[in-house]
Amino acid sequence: MPPVEARVLVVGTTADYIEWIRGRRPGQALFLTDAAVRREAKEPPALPDEELLCDLTDERQVLEALVRHLETWQLTLDGVVCYDCESMALAARLAGAYGLSYPGVQSVSNCRDKFRSKTLWQKAGLATAAARKIGSAADAVRFFRETGGPCVLKPLSGSGSEFIFRCDSERDCERYYRSIVQGLARRKAHRLYQPFAGDTPDIIAEAFVDGEEYSCDFVLEDGRVRLMRIARKVLFDKDPFGTAKAYILPGVWPEAIDADAFEETLYRSATALGIRRAVCMLDFIVHEGRMVLLELAPRPGGDCLPALVRRCYALDTLSLMLDFARQKPFAWERPASHPPMVGLRLHAGQAGTLASIEDRVLRSDPRVREVHLLRRPGDRIRRPPEDYDAWLLGHVIFVPDDGKDVGAQCRELCDKLTITVRPEAECR
Repeated sequence: MPPVEARVLVVGTTADYIEWIRGRRPGQALFLTDAAVRREAKEPPALPDEELLCDLTDERQVLEALVRHLETWQLTLDGVVCYDCESMALAARLAGAYGLSYPGVQSVSNCRDKFRSKTLWQKAGLATAAARKIGSAADAVRFFRETGGPCVLKPLSGSGSEFIFRCDSERDCERYYRSIVQGLARRKAHRLYQPFAGDTPDIIAEAFVDGEEYSCDFVLEDGRVRLMRIARKVLFDKDPFGTAKAYILPGVWPEAIDADAFEETLYRSATALGIRRAVCMLDFIVHEGRMVLLELAPRPGGDCLPALVRRCYALDTLSLMLDFARQKPFAWERPASHPPMVGLRLHAGQAGTLASIEDRVLRSDPRVREVHLLRRPGDRIRRPPEDYDAWLLGHVIFVPDDGKDVGAQCRELCDKLTITVRPEAECR
């Protein structure tokens, strides 16, 4: 009988992440993949022993299929990793079933439930926006009046900027509440919103907090915090509210925030949610010299951030997670200083079918270090609020010119990607 081989179980990630990890850590991972993700993937499939395709909404089926797969291929598990919010609860349950290190189910639930996160942070004395669960448009209007507006409406769960709206009037509250309800009804079967989406889904109203937005990754282990990266977000007014158009790494440090106090806040933000050991992503706003917490997840930042961190720091956060899951020592040291780099997300300006996409001029710009395109001619493009994924075309990593506004440079580079989209009416 051949020896049993140990793998790290990667729960529910995307095909591009799978290809990334297979290329850099061949033979080290077993990918538990939603069958729909593989059907729609443009990347080549993993080898039969490397990937198990399942309906990830059926936990019993997943467990039974996993047992069979491990027996068939003489494999065992020595870690569990998850890069996607919708799969974290399943990852926690599988880790528990196999006695492996991963944040517990309750901790994951605390992170996924945005209202519970805020409640626990407030109890721990951490700053976060005032918020309330609402069940009607009238509740949203009432919150707007009580707080003096503006306010933000968002689903109880979710990720990124999906169905997040800024309300500057009572009329906005009514209109955007209906938009969220309708949007969640369309995505009721999506794992991102289960088990939170029901006939009357929970929605949060929270006070709008003005300030610079940041995202950071940190390691929490053995009672201490180690910062991996901090990035400042670039937002465009024309994009859906809350959409990160770009990330600047390393983020310009907010002078009003003391470094020791910052690390203490990172530690308390995670432990207040029940996390004791994890690589965490935290989004926050700097408002009047203090950190106001937005969202925390026990995973590294996504979007273009792994590619940006790899370019800027020569750190592969996706591969690092495999080592961390195996409880290997975290030996990497973040450079004390580094010239800034920017990860710019490319979005389509209209819906329809992508007829052509040309990046030659973009790639030839001397600032550009990397262009990664997700879409090909023939792909259907949809825009928010109908779809928050299908309008993303890819990303660019570039070194900004000194002395020029980064937002302006982002616009310049976006204009260098030439695309043609046939409107829906022309495609019928």
